[in-house]
Amino acid sequence: MREDDARAQSALEQALDRQVLTGRTSRRRFVGRSAGAALMATGLASVLSACGIDGTAQENVAELQKEAASVRHPKVPIGNWTFSNWPLYMDKSVLKSFDRKYGGKVKYVEDINDNNDFFGKVRQQLTQDQPIGRDIVVLTDPMAARWVRSGFVTPYDFRNVPNRKNLVENLKTISYDPKRQFTLPFQTGAIGIGYDIRATGRELKSIKEFFNPQFKGKCTMLAEPYDSASTVLIMQGKDPAKASIDDMLGAVAFIEKAAGKGQFRRFTGNDYTTDLTKGNVELVLAYSGDMVQLQADNPNLRFAYPEEGAVTFTDNLMLPANVAHPYAAETMFNYLYEPDMAAKLCAYINYISPVDGIRPILEKTDPDIAKNELIFPTDEIRKRLRLYPSLSTREEQQMYEAMAKVTGA
Repeated sequence: MREDDARAQSALEQALDRQVLTGRTSRRRFVGRSAGAALMATGLASVLSACGIDGTAQENVAELQKEAASVRHPKVPIGNWTFSNWPLYMDKSVLKSFDRKYGGKVKYVEDINDNNDFFGKVRQQLTQDQPIGRDIVVLTDPMAARWVRSGFVTPYDFRNVPNRKNLVENLKTISYDPKRQFTLPFQTGAIGIGYDIRATGRELKSIKEFFNPQFKGKCTMLAEPYDSASTVLIMQGKDPAKASIDDMLGAVAFIEKAAGKGQFRRFTGNDYTTDLTKGNVELVLAYSGDMVQLQADNPNLRFAYPEEGAVTFTDNLMLPANVAHPYAAETMFNYLYEPDMAAKLCAYINYISPVDGIRPILEKTDPDIAKNELIFPTDEIRKRLRLYPSLSTREEQQMYEAMAKVTGA
């Protein structure tokens, strides 16, 4: 391919990444949005049909990886710096103790309410290769993948984050960042079976229950195809992390067939919680952290990691491109990976911590949390957790368009 063509394809890939973005309605949870109309309006879809771009994206990532191998961020005074995160996603006492220990002042901003909306705030600076005024951002896997692919990230200096050794085994690599050079997991969760045992009259363990005639019109499915289609693939004995676009489209078609027979009351975002608590449905495809919170108010609600396996998602600590205070950010990365700090954060957030060695600490300080399998999955459950597929922007467009036809979005 000629150099000019390669540049044009790279530009198209980045343009698509700015068009096709995964929204999320609250911290740690995201809801799909169809981007087909926007893509068609720009005319990019027809261009993509005539010219492959995936190889160029892979080349971009390879160049970033080379840069990461030699990154060096000197140790400097912490000073004043900025950390952007989702609302209600941090124990503020952890920030205060960080300032006391290392000096400087962290400006903690809860301005990530939605992956898409946040990208809109910083898109112009990123595309013009300018700093965005933030030193840490927390992004969910699909969005994090796009930032890596588009070069909107700065690799972090491993020497400044020795506690990365405490990262749990199953998160040490991910398809879009195999060596974790640009991302470090902040918190993780899982997608599984939420239900009211008073209504079902029995425990539920299988994804197949969502297609059981017993629950026709009494269950909900997530509108986000990364979540729902990946869950169906697991039911079918496939690993979504290795799924092709054809696999994902096949899973969407499977959901469509059931929806056509009235199996699902509706397709939801995290508003399934209202349906479940009000008794509108008996069974929901749910996020683990939601169920921890719902159970506090209603002990009859249950969450089960499906026996076939469950999708797991991760919110990631990242340094944006042209970061102003990389050493401060990396020092915070390292601080959050100290087991004592990670345990404190876990007790506040109630999601799955990516840091190994915190359970013995919580057994002493918060024994109820230490015993909760939604927060501390057993080793057997962890072995069944599966990652999202790695799709190109063009493939993602296909998936969202297919799911939009099913959900009526």
